[in-house]
This record gives sequence, C-alpha cells and structure tokens, in this order.
Amino acid sequence: MGEFRYMGHAMPYLPKDGCTGKLIVIEGTDGCGRSTQAIMLKEWLEVQGYAVIDTGWTRSKLVGQAITDAKQGHSLHRLTYCLMYAVDLADRMEYQIIPALRSGFIVLADRYIYTLLARGVARDADKQWLRDLFSFAVQPDLVFYLRLDVKDLVPRVLEAGKMNYWESGLDMNYGDDLFDSFIAYQTELIEQFNLMTQEYGFHTLDAHQDPRTIQRQLRRAVTEYLQQSNYPAPGAAAAPTQNLKSQI
Repeated sequence: MGEFRYMGHAMPYLPKDGCTGKLIVIEGTDGCGRSTQAIMLKEWLEVQGYAVIDTGWTRSKLVGQAITDAKQGHSLHRLTYCLMYAVDLADRMEYQIIPALRSGFIVLADRYIYTLLARGVARDADKQWLRDLFSFAVQPDLVFYLRLDVKDLVPRVLEAGKMNYWESGLDMNYGDDLFDSFIAYQTELIEQFNLMTQEYGFHTLDAHQDPRTIQRQLRRAVTEYLQQSNYPAPGAAAAPTQNLKSQI
C-alpha cells in the first residue's frame, strides 16, 4: 500500500497510508472540452476493466447546492466564494475521493484545486493564502491541462451559451459589458494556468485539436503511466499504447 501525498498539510483526521488507487485530473477553462474528455476517458477505462469514479465541483452533498444557490444572487463575496469551494472539496475528499483511493479505484477529477487557485488569484485573493487553504487536498498522480487561447475560447462559449455572470468575472468590476469582462477574466485565468504548468508538472495538451485526437493522447499518457507505476492491471489488460489509435 502507498502513502497519501497531500498538497501541503493534511487535516488531522485524514489517512497517511493505505492509498492503492490513482487520482487523475483534467484541468482547463470552461469551453476547452474538459468535461467531454473526462467522460470519454472514464468510459474507456471502464471498458478496459478498471474501477473508476468521477468527481467535480459542487457535487458535495454538504454544500454543493448551497454554492449553486449563493451564486444565483450575484452577491457572493470573492473570499466567501473561495471558502465555499474549499468546503465542497473537503467534503468530497473525505467521503468520495479518499475512500475510493483506499479501495484501489482510479479517481477522475473534472477540475481540481488548480481551477480554484486561478480563480482566486483572478479575484485578488492572496496566492499563499489560497495555497494554504487548499493544502489538505490529495496530490494528484496525473494532471492534464487542456490549453486554449481566449480568441478560440470565445466562439465555443458563445455557441454553448455559457457566457454567464461568474465565468465572465462580472463580480470583479472589469466593466458592465459581459463580453469584454469575459475576455479580461478568462485571459487572467489562462495566464494563471500557464504559470502553474511548470510548477505542478501539468501534461499540457493543445485543446485546438480534434476531440478524438485529444482523447487518443489522454489514453496513451494514462496507459503509459499506469504501466510504469505498476498499477494493478484488470483481468482484461489495457490495450498496448501502439494500438490505442485504432480503438477510437
């Protein structure tokens, strides 16, 4: 059994050993195709015979709905915003992520603390305060960052109708225009993700590519990592890397 590795200081009641699973994170701004890739990867891993659970923001039974309700009023303070998401993660960490890792599952996270670090910095929160706030988080085994420039992000978001108050950073008083605020806020988020790439060892993928091409790259990287880390293969072993392309 392996030891749990935390981003900083674990909460006193969180375990230090007994980790037999793997935590894989897919990061990126809204509109980069992150959720689509996470769904496809989960389905593929399950077909290979791996036990997988997925997790994402506001899925905490304790505070998930409270965050959704608080954001409806457009009056949530920027620090309260950070704190509520910290509670969401802490609850999911204790009741979803850690139990799954102790049971040998692959945990696939659609966004993790890196999104909240980027959002917090964009909202003028102190960077060290943010890192301390999320230091209880389990350190991921793999982090994939789907990188997309703002100019290419805008058409996707407009098509999906997701240019809303919070994703446009209107709470930051960039201006009253939704579009201009979106550009300014998302530019800051992307800059923060780019700065974290080297520090946290992200595997950066070009999100301009066709979704099937990105998925092949994800599968290849995950397969290589699981093999190199001697993660127990299921009864039907994962497909060899060279044959991944033919399976999508």
